[in-house]
Amino acid sequence: MTFQSNPTTQLVSAAKWAFTTRRVSKGDAVALTKDYARAVAGDLVLCQILEVGQHKNIQLSDRRNSTSYPGDLVVLCLGDRYAPDQFLCRAEIHDGPMQLAAGGGIVGIVEQSHARMRPPTAVMPLGLLTNASGKVMNVSDYALPAKAPNRDVTVFGVFGASMNSGKTTAAASLAHGLRRAGYRVAGIKATGTGAFGDFNAFEDAGVPVTDFTDAGMATTYKMPLERIERGFDTLVATAAANGANMVIVEIADGVFQRETRAILNKSRIRERLDGILFAAPDALGAFGGVTVLERYGLSPFAISGMVSCSPLATAEAAEITGLPILTREQLWDRSMVTQLVRPYVRQPELCAAS
Repeated sequence: MTFQSNPTTQLVSAAKWAFTTRRVSKGDAVALTKDYARAVAGDLVLCQILEVGQHKNIQLSDRRNSTSYPGDLVVLCLGDRYAPDQFLCRAEIHDGPMQLAAGGGIVGIVEQSHARMRPPTAVMPLGLLTNASGKVMNVSDYALPAKAPNRDVTVFGVFGASMNSGKTTAAASLAHGLRRAGYRVAGIKATGTGAFGDFNAFEDAGVPVTDFTDAGMATTYKMPLERIERGFDTLVATAAANGANMVIVEIADGVFQRETRAILNKSRIRERLDGILFAAPDALGAFGGVTVLERYGLSPFAISGMVSCSPLATAEAAEITGLPILTREQLWDRSMVTQLVRPYVRQPELCAAS
């Protein structure tokens, strides 16, 4: 079923466009279709908010929060989500109420939720957006041009024990310290769920940033590893083409999450990393994370995250792991961070001065 384009144009112009749609050319949307049987992750869905629940705001494409009201029109992305602290969602659409699984604009059918979560915000799909050719619009249509892997820049990965272990703060702090030390730094969020919090954290640290939405994925959960690898290759190569000689790559969720395990086990991403910073919530998480990484033949050069907020937990983690436990302020210190990364830099003559 396809609607006329003029009413669609009016609806689309009145809608709030979520962060996950930020690369999309809004003017391309000319009609709606309810051919839901062929919908795939990343397809753009025009929805109307029925009832506001857990997510009271929509993260907009211009990177600000917009308070949601029943009746609001929103353009969201069909997507899967894996978030142990929030929702498990599958990318499925039908002619009936759906749920907002993430404030950055992921919609689907919520299957499970954390006990602390309120019911998800309920929305009604009005249709999938189509362009002038009648093709359903997908965020992958607006991705950065694919690039071959870059082998010259230094790439550091930031992994964590779990959600909310302090990965984003650790990644942004490392990027900020390296920038202060004279490196030309870029930030990348390689996996996760589209949202502007991590994106903004890198920019606040003074470094340019791209994420998997720039590579055409609204989320990376259930994406084939090869697709995630190609996105990683493109983002690193794009950063290098834009002048970076140091790239900080944040990997979402914990080491047991499906895509993260695949990356650690055997992937081009793992092989491309020159060093790893690990974020842990506490001393046990630090020990467990280091133990897991060692099973994959990897070892972090330092630990940061929430554990570093507690002097007692820091002392415990340092004793049990034998690794430096660094606060965000220590990661900002250009002298300390220069000494920390020196053994891992690929082309020291092109990077920061001693």
